[in-house]
Amino acid sequence: MARAIWTGVVSFGLVSVPVGLYSATEDHTVHFHQLQRGTADRIRNRRVNERTGDEVNTSDIVKGYEVGEGEYAIVEPEELDEIAPGRSQTIDITDFVDL
Repeated sequence: MARAIWTGVVSFGLVSVPVGLYSATEDHTVHFHQLQRGTADRIRNRRVNERTGDEVNTSDIVKGYEVGEGEYAIVEPEELDEIAPGRSQTIDITDFVDL
C-alpha cells in the first residue's frame, strides 16, 4: 500500500480539505526480511546504548554533531525543522486550469 510522502490541508476560504501527496512511481523492488538461518525466526535491529548495552527508545534518540573528542552539539528535531531551507507546510493554489 502506498504511503503519503506529505500530508496537509488545502484551504479555500472557510473550506479546508485534507490532502496527501503520493509518489508518481511504483516500487517494484523485492523486499526481504532478515531471518536466522535454519529457523525462519525474524531478526530485528535494535538501538542500543554502546556504553551501557541497554536498549534505547526511539523517542530518546537525538542527533548530535561531534565538535571535539567525545563532545557533541545536540540538535533537536524542532531545530532541524526551523533551519530547513525552503520547507513549508502550505501549498498555495494560484490558478485552476481546464482539463
